[in-house]
Amino acid sequence: MQFRRRLPSMTALLTLEAVLRRRSFTAAAGELCVTQAAVSRQIAALEEELGQPLFVRKHRAIEPTPACLSLGATLLQCFGNIAETIEGIKAGNDEVVTLGATVAFSSFWLLPRLVAFRRQHPSIQVRVVSQDARLDLAEGGIDVAVRYGTPPFNDAVVIASRGDVIFPVCSPDYLASRSDIALTSSDDFIEAEVIDRTWYSWSQWLSGSGGEFIVRPSLRFNHYTEAIAAARSGQGIALGWGLLVQTFLDDSTLVKLGDQAMSAPNTYNIVIPKKSRTFRARDQAVEWLATSLSA
Repeated sequence: MQFRRRLPSMTALLTLEAVLRRRSFTAAAGELCVTQAAVSRQIAALEEELGQPLFVRKHRAIEPTPACLSLGATLLQCFGNIAETIEGIKAGNDEVVTLGATVAFSSFWLLPRLVAFRRQHPSIQVRVVSQDARLDLAEGGIDVAVRYGTPPFNDAVVIASRGDVIFPVCSPDYLASRSDIALTSSDDFIEAEVIDRTWYSWSQWLSGSGGEFIVRPSLRFNHYTEAIAAARSGQGIALGWGLLVQTFLDDSTLVKLGDQAMSAPNTYNIVIPKKSRTFRARDQAVEWLATSLSA
């Protein structure tokens, strides 16, 4: 992809990030070792290219616009990832391993278990890339990934796989407030409206498990992690993917609602890029992930 044709000046983007972080043209100029006028020119050029102001200029203060804050958040994450990658390269690739997974898998399954891997291998630096969009392993940067789907994959080699089951979950208090465990159309359904439709909707789940009513969710979220957080706080019933919510079932912040469950149509797969080199930290991470997934 020709990023250069689509992106503004990198100098202007670096300048914007510094101004946002310091909340001052003068402080940003000092950090960047340029004049305040140079900072003002970079911001003005960026505003002209974007076709809208990035700051509201006030007396002795600047206030970022919503568009500016949105762009700034992206810049902060991207520049942070670049800096971490460079640090990893300087430290030596053989001691740095990058793991990729969805936000939900990273939050609910990987991170609670990662402490065990770090205790076993204290010299290995771990970098976790969490995103719900499919990771492009062909681009490099990811050493090991957890991908939900049906093998084989054209860009990855599958090391281990595991299926899952999907069932309704809610908080213990919400369950106690009900007179029956049977689902009805009047229940407080929590929906995860994610772009990736491998996440099942309530309509899909009911269709597969024999439900005969129409679901009208009372809460909708664009991330599965938020849907589960709402269920744990007693706000309704969410679809629990067994592998992901097991931690919450174990600590009793979630409970199953009834005995209905449906097998997930695909599997979680530990994969490595087809075009990747073998190194010690990667191999140890692969072994640990495969063992943990099958446990």
